Amino acid sequence: MNYYVIQVKTRGEEEYLGLAEKLFQNSGVRLLWPRRNLRIRRRGQWKDTVAPIFPSYLFVEAEEVTPAMYEVFRKIPGFYHFLPNNKNITPMREDDKTILMHFLSFGDIVDKSVVMFDKDKRIRVLSGPLKGMEGRIVKVDRRKQRARVKLDMYENSFLIDFGFEALDNIGDAR
Repeated sequence: MNYYVIQVKTRGEEEYLGLAEKLFQNSGVRLLWPRRNLRIRRRGQWKDTVAPIFPSYLFVEAEEVTPAMYEVFRKIPGFYHFLPNNKNITPMREDDKTILMHFLSFGDIVDKSVVMFDKDKRIRVLSGPLKGMEGRIVKVDRRKQRARVKLDMYENSFLIDFGFEALDNIGDAR
């Protein structure tokens, strides 16, 4: 199965997804919107929120995007374009697809990872969506319990925050 990327209006992903799913019912086309669970502090209160992993992007699972399918997608309000562009609709490359499949393996909404820090204050991911992504972590905020990860898609890089729960330090446990 191939995966294609649609850019839609930011914060309009849910509405676009709902309309597109109705139009493509029973057609073998599936739309995906991977999201992550984050704890955000607002006005002194911690709240769990759900945010997209790739803001303003939806993923289409289909054998191919035909001109008729393109027209249906294009007419849904909030559509911007397919990646890399509408004249050259190509499936995701294997390395991009691997990253997408990694997150989708944890369900539609990715929960927090479980991590520990060693005696040198380096992060060690024990389980969760950050497992196997350690080399992509560019920043860790222990106070907010977030790890910033660099993700690539179609030659573009995104910095995305993922939540984690930290266990006691490894150095303290030994």
